[in-house]
Amino acid sequence: MTTKVENADVSRRDFLYIATGAVGAVGTALAIWPFIDQMNPDASVLALASTEFDLAPLEEGQGVTIKWRGKPVFIRHRTPKEIEEAKKTPLAELKDPIARNLNLPPDAEATDENRVKDANGKVNEKYLVQIGICTHLGCVPLGEQGDYDGWFCPCHGSHYDSAGRIRKGPAPRNLDIPPYKYTSDTVIVIG
Repeated sequence: MTTKVENADVSRRDFLYIATGAVGAVGTALAIWPFIDQMNPDASVLALASTEFDLAPLEEGQGVTIKWRGKPVFIRHRTPKEIEEAKKTPLAELKDPIARNLNLPPDAEATDENRVKDANGKVNEKYLVQIGICTHLGCVPLGEQGDYDGWFCPCHGSHYDSAGRIRKGPAPRNLDIPPYKYTSDTVIVIG
């Protein structure tokens, strides 16, 4: 009979060890979870990951500046004259022949069409969407100014044309085009 009692104690002891280990593991996981969860992005950061903007209220010739990921984004409803000037500019005259459009391959040419193409390949030449940070030292250029009816950075004298391409001054690159796409004829999502 003593054999059965010893086996009963061994199996009860095994159960207690397993139960204690399981409760300890769950308790440890619950204690560690707040530390792991605090590494997730803040809700305000997630909200800025993408921005929706309705282009319909913009009148021809009007531009607005919105924020996306803490950066200014210039959105301009270009006039037919601005579009025509941008289209007829020979690529050989550009300081930077690359489109700098995150929706296109990195080596895409800086044609006017490539500067207004969204992530789905849609071209809407009326609206130019670009990050409003000068590529020289990170200043914010002024709109509708400069020698090319585009943007002018008064800090160091960089002139951008109506397609946001650098034409004159110390800036080495065109203004960057953020990743964006049209969700309707007049609504875009940036990011």
